[in-house]
Amino acid sequence: MNDHRETTKYPASQEIWTEKYRPKTLSDIVGQEAITERLKAYVTTKNVPHLIFAGPPGTGKTTAALALAHEVFGEHHWSQNLNELNASDERGIGIIRGKIKDFARTAPIGATFKIIFLDEADSLTQEAQAALRRTIEKYTHICRFILSVNYSSKIIEPIQSRCAVFRFKPLTADDVKKFIRKIATKEHLEITPDGLEALIFIARGDMRRAVNMLQVGASSNTKITAELLYETSATARPEEIKKLLTTALGGNFVAARNHLYELLVTYGLSGEEIIKQIHRTIFDLTIPDDQKVQLMEKTGEIEFRLVEGSNDHIQLESLLAQFVLFGKKLQ
Repeated sequence: MNDHRETTKYPASQEIWTEKYRPKTLSDIVGQEAITERLKAYVTTKNVPHLIFAGPPGTGKTTAALALAHEVFGEHHWSQNLNELNASDERGIGIIRGKIKDFARTAPIGATFKIIFLDEADSLTQEAQAALRRTIEKYTHICRFILSVNYSSKIIEPIQSRCAVFRFKPLTADDVKKFIRKIATKEHLEITPDGLEALIFIARGDMRRAVNMLQVGASSNTKITAELLYETSATARPEEIKKLLTTALGGNFVAARNHLYELLVTYGLSGEEIIKQIHRTIFDLTIPDDQKVQLMEKTGEIEFRLVEGSNDHIQLESLLAQFVLFGKKLQ
């Protein structure tokens, strides 16, 4: 039987591009130059303290940890002296007393210490963090810990005080564009200007999301356009959301409701995804700031209800009704 990949006219790479194009050295990491320069100092001295990498998803925290281990331990020993675990898989005290403690107590290979990289460490329970604190204290002489978190405030203070905290910022549009163009060139893709802008809008500073969306689009066509990306990423066009809001503010509830359901059917969005895009679009409306504040308050209330499990359609219609009433006051 012939392999179906032989007949496709689109890229057939089976690799996940976020891993295929993951930077291998600290110098290759984009958008976090201030952090990588500080980490390079640890490479020079071959001495690494306990670290906390804090910041939004897709900003390079895991990449920085892997690149640091690679440069500190060298090509032959880095994988043997690095243990990467995801705390969201096992949040309890068992992962500390089991996998982490077993690795921490063994001697490093070809180095004076080893590294345990604990991804999503803010998922650990308070009891697990207390046990981790004792493990850090006991095995500091042969083991360093790198904790990757979205919110450093969720890590207990005794652990924070023992670590150097590095705060990763969301990537700029220029940083994302530069990296995306590099991948597009290597994968022989044509990405249009509006496609690139759409990718920036969808990614929102998350490089992993940008690369994943590029690969999803490339699986359909070698020409990456805005229309293709919005269709494959379940994201509504900004102008469509803006039309929804302006229709409601214009006082036409029925038309706004119909447009809402058209968006839900066309893009397959959930209520939470719609509310997030409404939140972003409010800032682009040509109304005074004090009125944006009132709209934002209503949007936040509906978002809370959705998170708590309320019906998507009823809550979104309620929000549109609030916008209609607000718009009539402006007339």
